[in-house]
Amino acid sequence: MSRQGPGGTGRDRTPRFRPSARVLRFDGWIAGVGTASGTRVVLGHWPGSPFGPFSDLMVEEADGHRLLLAPSRETADFVAGTYLFDEVRVVPVRVRITGRRHWTVSAPPLDLRFSTGRRALPGLALRAVPGRVATSPGWLALWDRPARLLLGAGTHGGVRSGRHQWYGARDLHPVVSATVAREGRDLGALAPVEPPVRFGSGSTPRRPSLVRITTHVAVARDGSSA
Repeated sequence: MSRQGPGGTGRDRTPRFRPSARVLRFDGWIAGVGTASGTRVVLGHWPGSPFGPFSDLMVEEADGHRLLLAPSRETADFVAGTYLFDEVRVVPVRVRITGRRHWTVSAPPLDLRFSTGRRALPGLALRAVPGRVATSPGWLALWDRPARLLLGAGTHGGVRSGRHQWYGARDLHPVVSATVAREGRDLGALAPVEPPVRFGSGSTPRRPSLVRITTHVAVARDGSSA
């Protein structure tokens, strides 16, 4: 699921999967939160991926500086080759989930804790769609515009040349509380993810949320648009 910021290419909403493209599948969760200080954080937690289980954090600070925190050079290179960052760091990224609702994330220099509430109408609607349908290109193309209008998050897009992403949302829970600290300094109360982050097509709704998602990334083998 994506929320296109000023730095992306959200105008191109035509799906393009060429037979020559290599398609990589990622199953997991995306959480997005804002803070009163203006820092916005997007967590990707991927129990299923071509690189094995991993998590990463995308951080945009109040001044617009975009930072990627990833656990290995391989995952850092892939994510940085798909989205846009000013700085990339390879650091341990540890995620602990307690009782399905409480998340604790450590990725030096950042610490993130958040809790989710009961799913509301958007989550119930997403849960009602069969998984195979929810991740199909035809369905995602159909729901791209409604998703942008209702959630502020589209269903597909691309930033880097030769790559295009599809975001098949399967569930959604609101984030009801969160704390974000950088090197021990609290970054302020939970706030909307505003202004939109500018990593590219992969982002998060304006309202702090945890989204169950299946993402497909088409990577062109010849470097042309996938």
